[in-house]
Amino acid sequence: MSSPIILVIDDEVQIRRLLRMAFEQEGYKVEEAISVEDALSKLYMVRPDAIILDLGLPDKGGEEFLKQIRESGSKVPVLVLSVRASEKDKILLLDAGADDYLSKPFGVGELLARVRVLLRHSSPEKTDVKVRIGNLEIDFGSRKVTIDGKEVRLTPTEYSFMKLLASYPGKIVTQTQILKELWGPNQLGEAGYLRVYVNQIRKKIEKDPSKPEILITEPGVGYFLRSED
Repeated sequence: MSSPIILVIDDEVQIRRLLRMAFEQEGYKVEEAISVEDALSKLYMVRPDAIILDLGLPDKGGEEFLKQIRESGSKVPVLVLSVRASEKDKILLLDAGADDYLSKPFGVGELLARVRVLLRHSSPEKTDVKVRIGNLEIDFGSRKVTIDGKEVRLTPTEYSFMKLLASYPGKIVTQTQILKELWGPNQLGEAGYLRVYVNQIRKKIEKDPSKPEILITEPGVGYFLRSED
């Protein structure tokens, strides 16, 4: 099995050097980019398994890179690494298609742990389980969510969210369980993550996101997928 490839997009040479050392010590391969243009070229040349993205790039903001790859249909997991630390900034980036967000300065151990979670979420499934909810289908084997046979484009973390709930159709999965499964035990206070993902997913799967019929909220407890009719 080949080593995962991590694309580090940051114009600070010190950060790139630090991340290269950390990832290579863990057995990963590392590619580097210093601008959006450079990153887009590397994305299609090396096909990375995960991306570490800084927002303050010299040609365009990292947000533009994120927007372009998500609009193109790319599902590669993206962890944003930035000095911006407000909850509003985190929510905006997650809403734009980022899978995780870590503020600078950061701990290398935590970064590596988060990347392991992202890679686990995006790895191929070894099952042929399919869950149907009305006209929506979640295929664990192909990691696809479809509505009336048409694929719904989800990020790896959005898919993992849906897969977790689909594993317990009709049953409530608590906020604590979701946060622990998707982002690890250190993120149990980040309920803002869930609100962003739920809102974003509803826009993709619900006829009327303001009146959800598939992804249901149990106020103060968690979320569940409506069981099959």
